[in-house]
Amino acid sequence: MGFVYSFPPVVSPNSKVLVLGSMPGEVSLKAEQYYAHPRNAFWRIMGELFGAGLSLPYQERLVALDSAGIALWDSLRACTRPGSLDSAIRDEEANNFAALFASFPKITHVFFNGAKSEAAFRRHALPTLSGSQRVFARLPSTSPAHAGMTFDEKVKRWSALTKALS
Repeated sequence: MGFVYSFPPVVSPNSKVLVLGSMPGEVSLKAEQYYAHPRNAFWRIMGELFGAGLSLPYQERLVALDSAGIALWDSLRACTRPGSLDSAIRDEEANNFAALFASFPKITHVFFNGAKSEAAFRRHALPTLSGSQRVFARLPSTSPAHAGMTFDEKVKRWSALTKALS
């Protein structure tokens, strides 16, 4: 299997919080949309917290997140991954966070959507960032593979985004 590539960041000068996945899964890559798998809880959670739920078309969800100050990206720019499980990721290449943070200095908080996103960022990207004053925190994965937590508990934990924005 060849390399798969993540999407460009969804970010603007308004962005204060960056949510990082690891790498879009097969359904997301095919749809060319972040968190497109119908059982991924990300957009349901964003609907509860910011009105950016599945009832809106994808582009309008992105606008709603931008209005709230939330950017989306992935820790990895490219990798080899058969299927969609994070545990299958190999040959990791990180995104260029030094350039992103230089271009969007208002980003003060980075939230990882699950353990793989955090591990990849800390391994590959964090060493390239000198003196970062940002807050980094892992949130429970919204992936359907992470079924060990109820939806309501995930919403409660993900409400950390609203606190970071206030």
